[in-house]
Amino acid sequence: MSFLPANSLTRHLYASGGFADNEIMILESFPVGPLQCNCTIVGDETTREAMVIDPGDNIPEILSRLAKHGLKLRQIVVTHAHIDHVGGALQLKRATGAPILLNENDLPLLKMMDVQAGWLGVETPQVAPPDTSAEEGMVVGIAGHTAQVLRTPGHTPGSICLHFAPEKLLIAGDTLFAGSIGRTDLPGGDSRKILRSIHDRLLPLPDDTRVIPGHGPRTTIGEERESNPFLQPGVRL
Repeated sequence: MSFLPANSLTRHLYASGGFADNEIMILESFPVGPLQCNCTIVGDETTREAMVIDPGDNIPEILSRLAKHGLKLRQIVVTHAHIDHVGGALQLKRATGAPILLNENDLPLLKMMDVQAGWLGVETPQVAPPDTSAEEGMVVGIAGHTAQVLRTPGHTPGSICLHFAPEKLLIAGDTLFAGSIGRTDLPGGDSRKILRSIHDRLLPLPDDTRVIPGHGPRTTIGEERESNPFLQPGVRL
């Protein structure tokens, strides 16, 4: 059982860098866990505060990267409650005290973590309900680098994306991938909803919006609008 995109892309993203606007963003996105989920650190060069998105595993590495930049973790955001994205969130919270945000519609998936672990043949991680439900339009992040929560159900009922508008950056979770979209054959998945979410919430973003998906390489909204086979007129899943 896999949580990878619809066409099972397994290309890995090893990248770090930043976008310079009025404030300097520290941005590192790197694969964690057996399914190579892209965990992302967003930090501010001035305040030294940070948020972590999708800490699915490898918490010592995440803590090491935070320490390398001298960052204090203020917030943990999980795009959806599949084990490869949420599996390390509680451990990271216990290590740093940072609250966890996850949309409450994914609580049923959180409660079946033992089943999810069984699909992969791994040990069941400890999880807990989020401190706050990540809702449509909510502003999350840190001072100088905030994102708007975009509700994008389909891969899971509670899937979200994070849009950092000034940086022209989208953290897409498992909703949109380079050349693919999130699979919908797991519990709570809905192919019509994921296509509607992408067309209504993501494709209206500017073409030059950089996209960091939940697995695999970066892309842009424009590239996916132009060439993603799942997003062409008349396509049905």
